[in-house]
Amino acid sequence: MENVKRWINHSAMSDIGRHDAAVAALPANVGALLRAVQGVIIHTEWLHAYGLDLSRFERVSRDTLPVAERLTLVLNGDSRELSTCRAPAQRTVGTCRDFALMLCAFLRCKGIAARVRCGFADYFNDGWEDHWVCEYWDRDGQCWRLADAQLDELLRGKREVAFDPADLPRGRFMIAGQAWAACRSGECDAARFGHGDVKGAWFVKVNVVRDHY
Repeated sequence: MENVKRWINHSAMSDIGRHDAAVAALPANVGALLRAVQGVIIHTEWLHAYGLDLSRFERVSRDTLPVAERLTLVLNGDSRELSTCRAPAQRTVGTCRDFALMLCAFLRCKGIAARVRCGFADYFNDGWEDHWVCEYWDRDGQCWRLADAQLDELLRGKREVAFDPADLPRGRFMIAGQAWAACRSGECDAARFGHGDVKGAWFVKVNVVRDHY
């Protein structure tokens, strides 16, 4: 069996810096941690779903921020505890990578092995959309599970998602390496994998590299 304990250690990106006390106050339940992430980040491409536009935010970038830096932005703007859900206009703007990374950081702080995975989800558009989620070790079940912190109540309603985002079914998300193998074997059509209108085998290959980075 893989040494899962290695995934409890922080990387430079998941390290929470000086925010130990704020994160320690969060519960250790995966679902609660997922909701805490949703309460402080909003996705740059889904602002319209919350009735917002880019002009409402000082910082909008697709660059993934280290968790310590993002927590500083969150708490400088609103010093309340992290379990308090901010209004959409008061959240920090990020992408699916930021949601996955922050959940990963919180889980590691609670002693739960976790890692960020790059791949493709089938619940955003027709086809397999470029996406990042968090994979964590379920100690009771002795297995890895997937969680999508981006899927808050609003997005679940808009995309008609019925599953628990803290236990994302494997059939709804393909890790990049699995997608590559499925496309190479002819099981799946690479033209259905990508982001928006940009799709193809090259995109799948790029995500394989990203997942192993």
